[in-house]
Amino acid sequence: MEKHTLRRIAIEDIPEPSLRLFDSEVDAVARQAIERVRSGGEAALRELAVKFDSLDPAAPLIISRDELKAAYDALPPKVAALLERAKGRIAAFAAAQRACLAPLDMAIGEEAAAAAAYKGVDLGAPGGRHGHDFVPVARAGCYVPGGAFPLPSSALMTIVPAKVAGVPEVWAAGPKPSRETLAAAWIAGAEGFLQCGGSHAIAALAFGIAVPKCNVIVGPGGKYVAAAKRLLFGVVGTEAPAGPSELLVIADTCADPKIVAADLLAQAEHSPDAMPALIATDIAFADQVETELKRQLEALPEPNKSIARDALANGFLCIEPNLARAAEGANRCAPEHLELAVASPRALLPRIKNAGALFLGAGSAEVFGDYGVGPNHTLPTGGASKFAAGLSVLHFLRARTWLEVSDPNALINDTAAFARLEGLEAHARAAEARKNLDYCNES
Repeated sequence: MEKHTLRRIAIEDIPEPSLRLFDSEVDAVARQAIERVRSGGEAALRELAVKFDSLDPAAPLIISRDELKAAYDALPPKVAALLERAKGRIAAFAAAQRACLAPLDMAIGEEAAAAAAYKGVDLGAPGGRHGHDFVPVARAGCYVPGGAFPLPSSALMTIVPAKVAGVPEVWAAGPKPSRETLAAAWIAGAEGFLQCGGSHAIAALAFGIAVPKCNVIVGPGGKYVAAAKRLLFGVVGTEAPAGPSELLVIADTCADPKIVAADLLAQAEHSPDAMPALIATDIAFADQVETELKRQLEALPEPNKSIARDALANGFLCIEPNLARAAEGANRCAPEHLELAVASPRALLPRIKNAGALFLGAGSAEVFGDYGVGPNHTLPTGGASKFAAGLSVLHFLRARTWLEVSDPNALINDTAAFARLEGLEAHARAAEARKNLDYCNES
């Protein structure tokens, strides 16, 4: 019996996504690295960077902004222009997102009173206003993967939204940064670049080791980066888990097997831990995709070929003629990327509930999303798209609410009654202390 490139499973056997992310052994390694950096400071960080990131023992941990600028100045003009164009598209999309987030300033009870009056409830007319403002964090850390392949795109995708959100200070971190990655960090607006990776880099950003302490840490990475961000959540803010890459393609017979295979391999070459998967409506089409996978895999250079081959072992292929059931399978999988390579992708779209990013139709290659069309490529993995979205300006902003009550009398009785309902007498008395309040007037 011929061995398939992707293991074939039934649609109902798609594995629970959480099992792809949470690994107690990985967590233990990440926790140990975090503690070493926290307790050992810069010396421990350097030791781990030399051991795991091949950092020269004599090299500085921090690459300054001036050095980032020098990397940019050394680029060939065509490469510099390419990075600038990508930055422009990412910044334009982030700015449009930011423009959707308006401050709120309304009279207390203004909208609720109208709704309550319809139901016959009198809310009273308390004097004052309330609302919210969107306030950026003071400092952000952006992880930029290195490893086998440098990713200057991730420098742009993480740093640019932070700067558009209004974050005053942004630091980048990652192992073995290439000249292009350093240049991208400069274009995007980073203060400097911590040249180490893994769990120890995340710990350094969180605790302020070698770099200033960051309030939010974002960015894609491997399983140890994802574990460290999860373990440090609460010490710092972060986005949803952005671990090893995932792509699920739903394809009908209108799709091109060569394109589907190419897209699966594009994700597979990211990492041996990546997960490429396919739900096909037709077995003959699925067989054609398998044939193309084998042919195109063999044509890849090394190390891409070996990495992709390992990643394909993590994936799966389902044959499901019913697109509604295919959508159910996709929702169970909750992938990072979901391509709808079907004749009518927008007709299928309402059935899709869980995906980090959607790519509609044959022309919408996932790789376009990787390289700065606009929407961010830092996306939730491991099933986190069931409750979270991809990186955006929102991750660097806080919706800070405010309350300004000029006449508290209409609120006092309800507040005191509710406090006593919960047994909190001091709460009730704090409200009642404001009866007939007379503010000092400014002279």
